[in-house]
Parts: sequence; structure tokens; C-alpha cells
Amino acid sequence: MSKVFSTSLRCRLPVLLFLFQGALLMIFALFVTYDEHTDATNQLARTDLAANQLYAIFSFFQDVQLMLLVGLGLLLAFMKGYGVSAVAYNFLLANFSTQWALVIQGFVHHCHHGKVHLGLYNILTAEFAAVTVLISAGAILGRTSSIQLLLMSLCEIPLYVACEWLVVSYFQAVDVGGTITLHVFACYFGLGTSIALYRPGLQLGHPKETPSYISDLLSLVGTMFLWVFWPSFVAVLAQPGDAQHRAVLHTWITLSASALTSFATSSLLEKSGKLNMCHLQNATLAGGVAIGAVADMVISPSGALALGIISSLACILGFKYMTPFLATHVRLQDQCGIHNLHGLPGIIGAVGGIVAILLVPDEAYGLNLFQVFPPRGLPPGNATMEATSAGENLGRSATQQALYQAAGLGVSILVSLVGGYFTGWVLKLPFLAQPPDRLCFSDALYFKVQEPTATLSVDQASGDLQLPLKDNA
Repeated sequence: MSKVFSTSLRCRLPVLLFLFQGALLMIFALFVTYDEHTDATNQLARTDLAANQLYAIFSFFQDVQLMLLVGLGLLLAFMKGYGVSAVAYNFLLANFSTQWALVIQGFVHHCHHGKVHLGLYNILTAEFAAVTVLISAGAILGRTSSIQLLLMSLCEIPLYVACEWLVVSYFQAVDVGGTITLHVFACYFGLGTSIALYRPGLQLGHPKETPSYISDLLSLVGTMFLWVFWPSFVAVLAQPGDAQHRAVLHTWITLSASALTSFATSSLLEKSGKLNMCHLQNATLAGGVAIGAVADMVISPSGALALGIISSLACILGFKYMTPFLATHVRLQDQCGIHNLHGLPGIIGAVGGIVAILLVPDEAYGLNLFQVFPPRGLPPGNATMEATSAGENLGRSATQQALYQAAGLGVSILVSLVGGYFTGWVLKLPFLAQPPDRLCFSDALYFKVQEPTATLSVDQASGDLQLPLKDNA
């Protein structure tokens, strides 16, 4: 094999990471400083310490950390020969992408007088950006190297920040839990990349791509971690008070509805009535993806329950029917089924948000309409956000806001799909240590792993150990 096609990471990975850290060190030294919540010189003698941003978001921040590193890492460990790689690459990408997002978001959103003002809130929003990379990587997991995944992060983060600005700042679409800007964007960016990296040799699958008993168990544990902490992820950026309270409440309801629907539907679709582990690992979380676009809206608990049921059904039906169709007719390889967990529920949630805006009367929000819909609570020509009573001198109408929500969804899909496709072509460069087909989905290619110890089979054990049986009669 030619050296340029070598899968060795000995020079390429250290050089890339050290150059990246060196560049960030220079940027931090020259342009990054403390924000008002971390700068000691900015504090007054009688400052209320409880008003520091740390106490408002640190518990949410820790929950998000657990989701990213433990929950998502274990969820991706469902392939029997690729569990170490899935967890380790998730850890690597989470840190790499968060640091990169701190720089990009810092200069775009938090730069004042040539300095990026850094605080815990910046790290939190940077981790939201990192989640897009972790989700997108699920589409190409197992058939790419760490170099390719890191390069994908370098390309995806700036595009995510630009797309988020278009959707949230320009169109002023409401998306408190990142359904449109995060889940939908990440899904179609990953699918676009996967289309460009299509491998005919893997069309019929790979022996090591299948799960095992232990890998399925680890993945299910990861699902439960994500399930438990998902309300924090959705609610952390909502307005404190009733809006944030609704976000937590709605998220739990949709997740619980998704869990029960997943068990029922999975059993129904199997002839023997047995539960499909893939369905339980993914569809139980579908409601959490969908609720992000409407979490702080007044959709009623019944609306949240319905959204959880519908999104879970769509996820399971996607795995059973759409994934084989896309693999056969669109040449789309989606290793982790991100289209079923993030794409379909994300679109359902975005449509649900449009329906909620059109059907829920303004009076349902009381005096807090502008907190949930800032562009609707701004009097025309007035740039300040002041509390206005429902229906009084509002900015946008409900119909206008719904149209902007639809525009934000369309932009997110288009930008991510096109951006992912061109990124995929960049990742095809031969010096990026891409594994050949026969070595895909194997921890041993890039990691020093312990060989499993030999164990006796059940038959061998029963033959060697003849234990007396007690008669309990």
C-alpha cells in the first residue's frame, strides 16, 4: 500500500492537534478576556454574589456535560467492534469542537472593542455547537479516521454559527431547544457528508457493524443518561421563570410519551412481539428532539404528549422503512440512524411550532408574549424589548412569525445538506488516513485494545462442572 494511503496517525494526528492548540493559545492570549461575571475588577463592593451567572446555569451546564460525554458517547457504542472508538472519538470531538466554537462564536457574538469576553455561558453555547458535530459524525462513524472527523468539525462549526445567525438573528425564528438550528442542521450536514463518502463496498453492510449483547446494553445505558438530562439541555437557554418551567415540563412529558410509544410500537412491528434494541435506543429520545422548537410555548401538556407519540412513531417507522429505502435508492449510508432520531423528529417539532404559533391565542401568554416571541413583542420601530400586553402594538403577527419559522427550517436543511456534501468531498483526500473497507468498524485499527479473554461456553461449563441439583419438592 502506498504511504500516502497509510492509516497510521503517528504524525498526522499529533501535528493537527498541536497546531490547533498552539493557534488557540495565541488567539486566547491576544483576544480573549473575562466577561462581566468572571472579571474581578468589574465587581462592586456590595455585589450580590447570588446574581452571578454561575449560579443560574452551572447545574444545567453539568447536565449538558454528562449528556455529551457519557450519554452520547455510550449511545454510539452499539457496534460490537467499535465501542472504544465511538466513546473516545466522541470525547475528542467534544473538546475539539467546543474550543473551535468558542473562537468562532466569540468573534461573532461576544467581541467588544477587539476582545472576546469569555464566561460560562460562552462555553455552554459552544457545547451546543459541538453537539452538531457529534450528531453529524454518527452518519459516518466507523468508516472514517479521527483526522477526517476533526476536519469535519473545522468545516461544520463555522457553517453552524452562520446558519444559526440566519435562523435566530436574521429570521428571528424561535427555537429555544435547538430543534431547527441544532438537530435538523446536524442531521442533514451529516447526511450530506455521508452521501459524498458513499462506499459501494459497504452497501451490503460489514460483519463488525452489527451490535453484540454488551454493546447493546452500553448503548441503552447511554440512552437513559440522555433521557434523564435532556430537560436541562432544552430549558437552559429559555427565559427564567414560567417559560423555563414550561420547557422542563414539556420535555419530560414528550420523553415519557416517546418511551412508552417506543416499547409499544417496537413490539407491534415484530412478528414475535420481541422488542428491537435499536428502537429503544433511539425512538425513546425522539420527543426530546422534537420539543426543542416549542418547549417554552403554551402548547398545553396534551400537545407535548402528542408530540412525543408522533415523533417516536416517525423514528421507528424511519428505521424500519426509510433507512433501507435511502440505502438502496439514494446510496445513503447512515451508520447511527441520525435521520430517524434527529431529522424526522426535528422536522415534526418545527412543524409543530408553526402550528402552535398559528393556533394558540396571544392571550395565553399574558404579559410575557415578548419573552417567548421577542419579534412579536417589539413595537414597530422600537428596538427595546418592553413588556406589552397581548395584542397591544405588537411587531410581527402570528402568521408572519409562522412564515419566518418555516423559512428558518428550510434554510437549515438547505445550508447543512449542501455544506455537508462539499465537506464530504474534502474528507475524501487520500492523506487523511481513511480506513479501507475491510478494516472499517474496528477498534484495533487506531487503538491499542485488550484482546478479550477466552471464556468457557455454557455447554463446556456444564460439562466440566457437574453440580448436584437440589429437589425443592
